[in-house]
Amino acid sequence: MASPVSGGRARQPSLAQLRAFVAVAEHLHFREAAAEIGMSQPALSGAVSALEETLGVQLLERTTRKVLLSTAGERVAARARAVLAAVGDLLEEAEAARAPFTGALRLGVIPTVAPYLLPTVLRLVHATYPDLDLQVHEEQTASLLDGLGHGRLDLLLLAVPLGVPQITELPLFDEDFVLVAPKEHWLGGRGDIPREALKELDLLLLDEGHCLRDQALDICREAGREEGVPVTTSAAGLSTLVQLVAGGLGVTLLPRTALRVETARNDELTTGYFADPAPARRIALAMRSGAARQREFEEFAAALRVAMRGLPVRMVEAGDGVAAP
Repeated sequence: MASPVSGGRARQPSLAQLRAFVAVAEHLHFREAAAEIGMSQPALSGAVSALEETLGVQLLERTTRKVLLSTAGERVAARARAVLAAVGDLLEEAEAARAPFTGALRLGVIPTVAPYLLPTVLRLVHATYPDLDLQVHEEQTASLLDGLGHGRLDLLLLAVPLGVPQITELPLFDEDFVLVAPKEHWLGGRGDIPREALKELDLLLLDEGHCLRDQALDICREAGREEGVPVTTSAAGLSTLVQLVAGGLGVTLLPRTALRVETARNDELTTGYFADPAPARRIALAMRSGAARQREFEEFAAALRVAMRGLPVRMVEAGDGVAAP
């Protein structure tokens, strides 16, 4: 492989070469990588080969059946991601400086928030920020944080606290959890349910990976529920979970914002409210600490707090935000 130095001057890799290599490093598959970045497979292969030639190191181990990163490739991939993220921040800062609330805003939302809050978010964007190209991605928390960290997403709408370094949380509101049970359940209609009632109930929860599952389990532990008391996990979404409750398989916990959408049309359900202080969750926006569009996102959070005042929640002031070290 030729030396990366020509005429006493080091050659520089292009951004296109770095993007091509990072895509291959992510997928370890040329066809999938080419599809992701909208490049033909021959052009992608040529870009990666040109990067290897420029750097003077072999980045990939190619066989007829698979692609692997070399030791040097693993190190270069990490640096290349950082370079591309920095370039993205540069472009974002320039765009934000030209005109805030224009261009793309890639918003990630967790599934237990999206159906209930997105109508409010979309109305606000259409009415107040008509030049903003809002792009919504519904994913679980771990995937959203990965997307934010790697620059695939700009802003998240999810439950906090996250406790993740270099992530700043912009709180919006707190909302109580409500007990949802089959129609004739003995706790139905009550407004003073003690948390201790959760100790022995047949509790239905979401699958692993949903933060709402973890929050519900934390509430149960705080109520004194023993680890050995069985918890049935049978649903990938709240709508299915509520149908299982209506069928008599157990009870569940729903956030207040989800209650009307998920239970209003089902006569086989009853609800009960916990005594104060009721178990609750906090919903916030989250961004990369020091993001180029930080002021824009803070203004967006303030506008959302106003737009969400009609929801059955308790608004949280901006000063209660959390910036992880």
